[in-house]
Amino acid sequence: MTTYSIDVTLSQTKKEKPQSDQLQFGKVFTDHMFIMDYTEGQGWHDARIVPYQPITLDPASMIFHYGQSVFEGLKAYVTKKEQVLLFRPDENFKRLNKSNDRLCIPHVDENLALEALKQLIKIDREWIPTAEGTSLYIRPFVIATEPYLGVAPSDRYQFIIILSPVGSYYKEGIAPVKIAVESEFVRAVAGGTGTAKTGGNYASSLKAQQLSDSKGYSQVLWLDGVERKYIEEVGSMNIFFKIDGEVVTPSVNGSILEGITRKSIIELLKHWDMPVTERRISMEEIKQAYSEGKLEEAFGTGTAAVISPIGELFWNNEKMVINDGNTGEVSQKLYDTLTGIQNGTVEDPFGWAVEVE
Repeated sequence: MTTYSIDVTLSQTKKEKPQSDQLQFGKVFTDHMFIMDYTEGQGWHDARIVPYQPITLDPASMIFHYGQSVFEGLKAYVTKKEQVLLFRPDENFKRLNKSNDRLCIPHVDENLALEALKQLIKIDREWIPTAEGTSLYIRPFVIATEPYLGVAPSDRYQFIIILSPVGSYYKEGIAPVKIAVESEFVRAVAGGTGTAKTGGNYASSLKAQQLSDSKGYSQVLWLDGVERKYIEEVGSMNIFFKIDGEVVTPSVNGSILEGITRKSIIELLKHWDMPVTERRISMEEIKQAYSEGKLEEAFGTGTAAVISPIGELFWNNEKMVINDGNTGEVSQKLYDTLTGIQNGTVEDPFGWAVEVE
């Protein structure tokens, strides 16, 4: 097994840790961070764990001007047996490199990234909250750091991992959320960067999100960027519908992010011999299924929220209240199973949980 050289500098002062019942999402960060540099001709170098601190960049660093960056999101959990578990971290670092590919960023060694993450978590282990619904959120990201005002791939980068103890992503928790279907703005198109996890995708979504917030909706549901009729994904989640006993989700089409939770849900449903299909789904089909009483459930999936039941869809000035605004049976079973695997309370027949030893 390859041994990676990672320098460690421990913090001399420890931050005060928040109470579990006061945790918000992504507001507080642990005592340490991982950093590695890339220089053209030298490759990735100087892997190190250091005290959490600001980073200093030249004002001309290309990240500020051309947005060359990618990121990931995953979580660590503490089990009742005091084990620390990660959920499918190999899939996250594999997807990071897919995003790197699209943004012309050099690949990161996935094994080194996982080893660095494990070492970082071991150092900041006491930051992992243990209350129900809490976890340690992990944010790996890469930014272009070359100071150059030219439209070209950077020749310098930093790969950084930071950690944040978190509560529920939505204040509603597992309770159903309200979603507004977005008909004016577009998230992505095939051939664009929709399949990459890059900051620009989220920046361009903020206007629609701001407008939906003002109307009392938690997220927006994006439609395709060409015909504006086919469902793509929710702001921070992939989406599933249960229609007349069958679970359906939009097929990956070149503009939808390939969610790891999405992939896990499909594999779980197949494991349970429940009918699940990936295909094109139009809003008209959803409206018709709703009108006929066949739209039984809808839910979003993602690392941050895991499973987020959808209690209401707002489209064409009409509200569709799904399952009387309650969490559906399949949504609840998926949530219980997935979080159970993540927390070590449910058997993991897939080998998804990776222990930090």
